[in-house]
Amino acid sequence: MSASGAAPSPGSSPAACRFAHYFVLCGVDADSGLEPDELAVLYQWLEADRHGKSQDAANSTSGENFDQSPLRRTFRSKVLAHYPQNIEWNPFDRDAVNMLCMPKGLSFRTQNDNRDPHFHSFIITREDGSRTYGFVLTFFEEVTSKQICTAMQTLYQMHHAERCGSVCASSSCSMDSLSSSADEADATSLLKLQRYNSYDINRDTLYVSKSICLITPLPFMQACKKFLMQLHKAVTSQQPPPLPLESYIHNILYEVPLPPPGRSLKFYGVYEPVVCQRPGPNELPLSDYPLREAFELLGLENLVQVFTCVLLEMQILLYSQDYQRLMTVAEGITTLLFPFQWQHVYVPILPASLLHFLDAPVPYLMGLQSKEGTDRSKLELPQEANLCFVDIDNHFIELPEEFPQFPNRVDFIQELSEVLLQFGIPPEGSLHCSESATKLKNLVLKDLVNDKKNGNVSTGNISMYELLKGNETIARLQALAKRTGVTVEKMDLSTSLAERDKDLKLQCEEAELRDYQLNVQLREVFASRFTQMFADYEAFVIQTAQDMESWLTNREQMQNFDKASFLSDQPEPYLPFLSRFIETQMFATFIDNKIMSQWEEKDPLLRVFDSRIEKIRLYNVRAPTLRTSIYQKCSTLKEAAQSIEQRLMKMDHTAIHPHLLDMKIGQGKYEQGFFPKLQSEVLATGPTNNNRWVSRSATAQRRKERLRQHSEHVGLDGDLREKYMQEARSLGKNLRQPKLSDLSPAVIAQTNSKFVEGLLKECRMKTKRMLVEKMGHEAVELGHGEANITGLEENTLIASLCDLLERIWSHGLQVKQGKSALWSHLIQFQDREEKQEHLAESPVALGPERRKSDSGIMLPTLRVSLIQDMRHIQNMSEIKTDVGRARAWIRLSLEKKLLSQHLKQLLSNQPLTKKLYKRYAFLRCEEEREQFLYHLLSLNAVDYFCFTSVFTTIMIPYRSVIIPIKKLSNAIITSNPWICVSGELGDTGVMQIPKNLLEMAFECQNLGKLTTVQIGHDNSGLLTKWLVDCVMVRNEITGHTYRFPCGRWLGKGVDDGSLERILIGELTAPAAEEDLGKQCRTPPQQKSPTSARRLSITSLTGKAARPNAGQIQEGIGEAVNNIVKHFHKPEKERGSLTVLLCGENGLVSALEQVFHHGFKSARIFHKNVFIWDFVEKAVAYFETTDQILDSEDEVLIQKSSCKTFCHYVNAINTAPRNIGKDGKFQILVCLGTRDRLLPQWIPLLAECPAITRMYEESALLRDHMAVNSLIRILQTIQDFSIVLEGSLIKGVDV
Repeated sequence: MSASGAAPSPGSSPAACRFAHYFVLCGVDADSGLEPDELAVLYQWLEADRHGKSQDAANSTSGENFDQSPLRRTFRSKVLAHYPQNIEWNPFDRDAVNMLCMPKGLSFRTQNDNRDPHFHSFIITREDGSRTYGFVLTFFEEVTSKQICTAMQTLYQMHHAERCGSVCASSSCSMDSLSSSADEADATSLLKLQRYNSYDINRDTLYVSKSICLITPLPFMQACKKFLMQLHKAVTSQQPPPLPLESYIHNILYEVPLPPPGRSLKFYGVYEPVVCQRPGPNELPLSDYPLREAFELLGLENLVQVFTCVLLEMQILLYSQDYQRLMTVAEGITTLLFPFQWQHVYVPILPASLLHFLDAPVPYLMGLQSKEGTDRSKLELPQEANLCFVDIDNHFIELPEEFPQFPNRVDFIQELSEVLLQFGIPPEGSLHCSESATKLKNLVLKDLVNDKKNGNVSTGNISMYELLKGNETIARLQALAKRTGVTVEKMDLSTSLAERDKDLKLQCEEAELRDYQLNVQLREVFASRFTQMFADYEAFVIQTAQDMESWLTNREQMQNFDKASFLSDQPEPYLPFLSRFIETQMFATFIDNKIMSQWEEKDPLLRVFDSRIEKIRLYNVRAPTLRTSIYQKCSTLKEAAQSIEQRLMKMDHTAIHPHLLDMKIGQGKYEQGFFPKLQSEVLATGPTNNNRWVSRSATAQRRKERLRQHSEHVGLDGDLREKYMQEARSLGKNLRQPKLSDLSPAVIAQTNSKFVEGLLKECRMKTKRMLVEKMGHEAVELGHGEANITGLEENTLIASLCDLLERIWSHGLQVKQGKSALWSHLIQFQDREEKQEHLAESPVALGPERRKSDSGIMLPTLRVSLIQDMRHIQNMSEIKTDVGRARAWIRLSLEKKLLSQHLKQLLSNQPLTKKLYKRYAFLRCEEEREQFLYHLLSLNAVDYFCFTSVFTTIMIPYRSVIIPIKKLSNAIITSNPWICVSGELGDTGVMQIPKNLLEMAFECQNLGKLTTVQIGHDNSGLLTKWLVDCVMVRNEITGHTYRFPCGRWLGKGVDDGSLERILIGELTAPAAEEDLGKQCRTPPQQKSPTSARRLSITSLTGKAARPNAGQIQEGIGEAVNNIVKHFHKPEKERGSLTVLLCGENGLVSALEQVFHHGFKSARIFHKNVFIWDFVEKAVAYFETTDQILDSEDEVLIQKSSCKTFCHYVNAINTAPRNIGKDGKFQILVCLGTRDRLLPQWIPLLAECPAITRMYEESALLRDHMAVNSLIRILQTIQDFSIVLEGSLIKGVDV
């Protein structure tokens, strides 16, 4: 059962296809007597440690303590016998089997107690991911050992004496009964409780639990359950069984084969035949756990939600009194994942001694047995930020906070409910669940067991509708049925039950067949969702490696799935779910398997899935499936149910009948009520004669062996490959199931160090992924625009970073407070800091220094403070929960490039960290912690806007400062200046700047990334000429500072006579670059095009170095190319179009260069001439002249072009804005680009007579070839719809 998974040698081949591997008997060892369960004691020690109590305190608080009545205590069980002794390739793990057969150890009862047998199953996952199943029937047997009865009597006397000494005897007595286990689920009245708690050797009969168990390679749950029930019946019935029990056990161990794929098999139990069937190679894999029960226990809506959590690899904790329920739900949900497989810790039954595993900071799916009477609130879980808690018995689930819905959820649920209703199952869960849990606790297990339908309906022809009449849920059910178009009233469920009367000789019970059919139909609906969602996944698989070895060695560095392209192909509503799902380990493994299938045999699940996709493609030959979010129903339900029915109608194989064995006479005499001591000689080995199925399997095995050797020869050494795969598949794989054998504190520490290692590795992978995604795109795009990953994908990565930090902060907590471990640590840190400071100024690192300019005016320094950032978050009324606050704080710190520094500061308070965390916690492992902070520091290399872009509705304080060039103009003017700041999410509107002040603070709703500032004044008073160097605006929460370069005059009769200007912004790098280590900052990647100050050619001195014709043409090409690239990116990745049009190196500035080339701008009477003067002369010419040309089409076209040109120029001139001449030219270019008119206007201007007066002969505009090439270049942007920012064209009405 342990890690060993060696391939079977041909000699051992028969075992490989035997139905059962082991038969096991667990119970009390009469020789060693009553031993307290060490594991339970260890569990108490761990619990006490976890709650930070002393070990003595543990004894008085824990549920399984020695203050408890002896009948309620846990005693150690042992494996009494197992047959055969060992199978080479599936070694017997005694401790694990013992622990899972009797997860609570031995239970004792007296004749007054309920002693019904109880069935449960378990699973053991080996390290290579393969599984073995166990099926257990626990029953009670009278204790015959005098020694044990006396020991129990003594324990009772001691317990009684202690009780009498205790003052609050009655209350603790009733409390004690509440902590009893599921096996006593029918304990109700206090009277019974008093009787429960006494044992008198002379008056009472003592019973002890015993388990019989089958361990099998495949989960034939129904068949194993029937076989064990019949064995038990043979032991308890008055007549001895037809043959000794050894015959039946020997038969199932050695003579019953596994049914071949696609076939059914009949073998014989003690009283009646048992039937099982196995799906064919192209059907969904075997699943024998009744999904009916899972849906009844949880209800359809809840089940779909839990299923979504499992798909997104959250932590899922199932909680129930009944082990079999835990197993049914866990196996049911993992079955529905097809074609994906759960890749992390999977322990559907977590023995009490392994409770510390809930600390695991990795995704897990675990089942925890609840004690009767303990409710959810008493259950202390180490981490809940990412936990899905499923209380099975109370029909209730708790979901993590940020939780995307499964695509087409409503239609999906409707289709599933139609399937359920056809089988008479109410979609909101079964009768006894939706009533309160009290009924459940009083359910006698005997009824469930003996009914052979697991508590389904009684055998009569009862319509489910009749059964539900008068039930509180029927009204809701009917409403749902009406909505789904199913009429419940007319539904006749008795028909299928009546089919028995037909002469279809069904080999199994009707209810069982219906369970099989329901199982397969529900699974088909789920599978069909995935086939439709991932129908074209193959197109996005990136297969780069030439051979398996090179692929395995470089696995971590390689991208194997084109996520961005895949997502851009999906319907919008699917994206929140899919973007997270394709980041999971199960999806990565699925794609890995796809790539591996080039070199080795296809994974069975993948083979079935691919064949289904093929089938879809064949059906859709004529109409290829468009990416649509329209729901398509599953079409294979009927045939799936039929194939099962056919297999069960006619048995393909019948196993050898059980027969007498060569046994010693007189041993194992039948005694009613006692399981006999089996003769191990006859059960230790199988029959010597090779019957036909053995030889058949041997040849198959040899064939497999040859194939394996061949593939090893072709590929690479199997161990090496496994090692690579282990490493490649990241975390959690080696911890799929805890080793159950040894549980000393040392082993627990070792397990935790594995977790610490895993967390560090995960942190490294995540930060690397975030960097590669960010930088990779910027590199590929040659650094133009604000190249991003799709906003969606970035969000997914950041959400998974938040999950990782929550898991790290939850690892090794002493006492849990609140749902977010990180936020509760931050709050405690804040309290301590504030006490120390008494709200005085703290000596924190200062942020960027004051930004000095030649005017000496600057933005005041913004303090960098962890506490200040927390206060910002605490002031956000939109966030209601601690988990939400922690996430917002992480996003803010990441955007400010302070995440690593803040966390370092948080952890520098060592007394606090020691108080909150145990020694083995991740946060107390010095070296790993340093590496972790270092990995987070690497995220400072890129710019994130993950706070600004997510919290779009919050109010944000901004501060702006206007910096004039003092040497050349007045710092203060007498006119009334105003400013309007615009960003991607909105603008502030015009704000008057207080007179004589250049700095102003204002608050408004989040503007997003800032794009433009409009600045102007009303030209009143004496001092009206103002030379502005730039405007600086800072977001006071995120600290992002934008610089809006100007370098031009504002005023009449100076420069181009402008009273207002539109400035284009650029994000500035933080100034404090000197002390990188302390500041944890790196400059952002240089973005191109930046929008640095665009100096007009006719600026202050007119002496700027002029570019030559070649450079100008190159500039135009570059500007247009950037706009084309902008539109070829997915929408969420595009940067600011305003920058590409009006920024430095933008289209406007490139065209200005063209118009300035060869421009005769000699000062006439010291007056500058501007391009706009040329434009106005052209308009005057067009308006006065009706060019006399041959009346042809092109003349008409030319006329209409002239008309629109004049109309646009006049509209700009008459706009109620005081914009200067260069500003007007900018508006003209923007409007011409938007309305696709530039290529028509350029030739008009080039032909206009004014050109000869105003341009030299060498000018570009007078060169026909240059003009034609310019027109061709400008035509390339005519395919795109360009939307201009409102601030650029405000007030211009065309």
